[in-house]
Amino acid sequence: MTLFDDAAETLGRWQATSEAADLARKRTLELLSAGPVAMTREHRPGHVTASALIVDEQRRVLLCLHGRLGMWMQVGGHCEPTDGTLAQAALREATEESGIAGLRLDPDPIDVDIHPVRCAPAAGEPAGPTHHYDVRFVAVCPPGAVEQISDESADLAWFNAGELPSPLADGVVQQLAPAFARLAPAGPAQM
Repeated sequence: MTLFDDAAETLGRWQATSEAADLARKRTLELLSAGPVAMTREHRPGHVTASALIVDEQRRVLLCLHGRLGMWMQVGGHCEPTDGTLAQAALREATEESGIAGLRLDPDPIDVDIHPVRCAPAAGEPAGPTHHYDVRFVAVCPPGAVEQISDESADLAWFNAGELPSPLADGVVQQLAPAFARLAPAGPAQM
């Protein structure tokens, strides 16, 4: 199965966590009708990305202050040709951007969000607006792990759900309830 096939299968079977997420899921499936190019930056109308909201057992969230955008958000980004699944792409991005080894990722998405961005184009193409069709997952941090700021972030920090930083990227808050719903009282479920 290719990354494209996994994206279509994952979004085709996923039970959305909200009406907005279901609409975004349907729009992402429509985007995938363009074929595997919709998984890459070359597809200028938009492309699928993968991200992860990292949580710990105390129900805190690890957010990054995006270096270019200057907003706090979950970690994640573009899919790579070596990613076999959307979940693998989200886990790779979360590990790279948090510096935390041993994250446990739930393979079922918690959210899908579509938002405009200005991505670096493929070589020889003009820069311009596009959209990220971001498939979002939840990852649980192992106890005692220490985060490390990556080149893509200006900062990383843990926050309680009721005390989120500003400026906060659109779509972060909508991930909290479905992410915490995946945590059983004694620890993570399905992970």
